[in-house]
Amino acid sequence: MEKPFDRLKKDLRNLAKAGAKMVNLDVPEVQEKPIIAEPVAEAPVTPAQPAKKAKKKDNIPVNIYRPKSPYVGKCLSNEGLVREGGEGRVQHLTFDLSEGDLRYIEGQSIGIIPAGTDANGKPHKLRLYSIASTRHGDRVDDKTISLCVRQLEYDHPETGERVYGVCSKYLCDMQTGDDVKITGPVGKEMLLPDDPEANIIMMGTGTGIAPFRAYLWRMFKEKHENYKFKGLAWLFFGVAYTPNILYKQELEELQSQYPDNFRLTYAISREQKAADGSKMYIQSRIAEHADELWNLVQKENTHTYICGLKGMEGGIDEGMSAAAAKHGVDWSEYQRTLKKAHRWHVETY
Repeated sequence: MEKPFDRLKKDLRNLAKAGAKMVNLDVPEVQEKPIIAEPVAEAPVTPAQPAKKAKKKDNIPVNIYRPKSPYVGKCLSNEGLVREGGEGRVQHLTFDLSEGDLRYIEGQSIGIIPAGTDANGKPHKLRLYSIASTRHGDRVDDKTISLCVRQLEYDHPETGERVYGVCSKYLCDMQTGDDVKITGPVGKEMLLPDDPEANIIMMGTGTGIAPFRAYLWRMFKEKHENYKFKGLAWLFFGVAYTPNILYKQELEELQSQYPDNFRLTYAISREQKAADGSKMYIQSRIAEHADELWNLVQKENTHTYICGLKGMEGGIDEGMSAAAAKHGVDWSEYQRTLKKAHRWHVETY
């Protein structure tokens, strides 16, 4: 007989696969009072030194809206991202922000409170989702925000009944014009450096692409007077099948238009094989390019971002450890210096 704790662990693993982070509404968020801040200045700053702590950004919008008084917006669009032959259901949703004061920057998250109540008649717990649009929104008018959401679904371990995630299904089923309760924004771990000549290494799986889409739009699709990206952006993106490559057309258009500044490396586990004949996971690609990545991360203006399932971290560390060892460097120690310098950013679940 399966123990309750074992069932709980299974349920948590299934939630993680859906890309949602669950937060109890009874637990206060970061600040006691909302901070309503001006947007971050876009002037470039001197890149951080690897062994020194980088200066943290000021004026970052945090917790403008809270669970007790969320912003109520409307769904403007809900588009499927998985093409024929792919697995699962992933949607790109855009919400209207024109009636409120919700502002955000690339790399932050927002909370979504599903409609209705739970089995105990209490409001549902909010779920946090990484924002998939730049601060200017998909319509570049500062009035929208977008999410990339995978619908959680799995078979109940005892009954075999199909179970759907409360919030993910609520979002994926949303119709144009439906109301949505939004909290936040939150998060400072995944923010981009202001330096337009920085190197940005991105490693993501599934809906972990969300913040990276925001980065790439800011770097290449939008035009800014005070931010003109001139560095190298390199995205490693892991999925199961080719039809599961989210935003595939957008990514490949950018690669074609900016071949000197944007590299795109897929890891398609059910279709590609690694050198040893095993499935091609993102860590396999990291191992293939470990020497080149090692050279890049040593540069003072290189930032590395990891977003997706927590299991990917071990493989990334393994590949980087092998490359660092060739130069007599202990990767774990070197990684700590990168974290202290705010050049190694991780958001996994």
